[in-house]
Amino acid sequence: GKMVFLEKILAGKLLAKMRIISGKLKRKSLDFLKTKVTRPLKDSVKENIFNILTHSNEIKVHVKNANVLDIYSGTGSFGLECISREADFVTFVENDLNALQILKKNLVKLSITSQTRVMEEKFENIKNWKIKDKYNIFFFDPPFKDFEFLKNLEIIKKNKIFKKKHIVIIHRERKSEENYKNLIKILITKKYGRSKIIFGIFN
Repeated sequence: GKMVFLEKILAGKLLAKMRIISGKLKRKSLDFLKTKVTRPLKDSVKENIFNILTHSNEIKVHVKNANVLDIYSGTGSFGLECISREADFVTFVENDLNALQILKKNLVKLSITSQTRVMEEKFENIKNWKIKDKYNIFFFDPPFKDFEFLKNLEIIKKNKIFKKKHIVIIHRERKSEENYKNLIKILITKKYGRSKIIFGIFN
């Protein structure tokens, strides 16, 4: 009995609630995992990202009607917010089994499975990027020690799976140093606490 009790406490500890900030699913609460693997995007940072997307003159993309690619999506925080703000379609890419389980539950809970697709693998292992798959919004939230995502940017650029009007959003650690020179042109960089958010376009 004691073991089961302990497991329950642990399970409860790892599951937390996040909320949708704005749009048609506003205030719906979702589950997410609190582990080192899937750092959830802080609500305040998420809010700032969407404020910039909505109000910056340098960004020519609207969330409404967008086709979104949420890479390293974890339990779906960013992509779900996009759907709430009337994005057309979101493709989630995630390979952590625990995160996937919760992500799928969240999609069912919000009744939005028809507007979403879940790719259960690492982005770089997805073989057949269909030509018709072109995206307006790319969101990268890789673990801070992960630099593979630069390779992913290269794949997107090489396969031209971005629409003419597009934006790439990358969440990194404040102090991280990466060279994006031949990958994207950076339009805006913002720092919030431990986070750095980069907005760019493929050039």
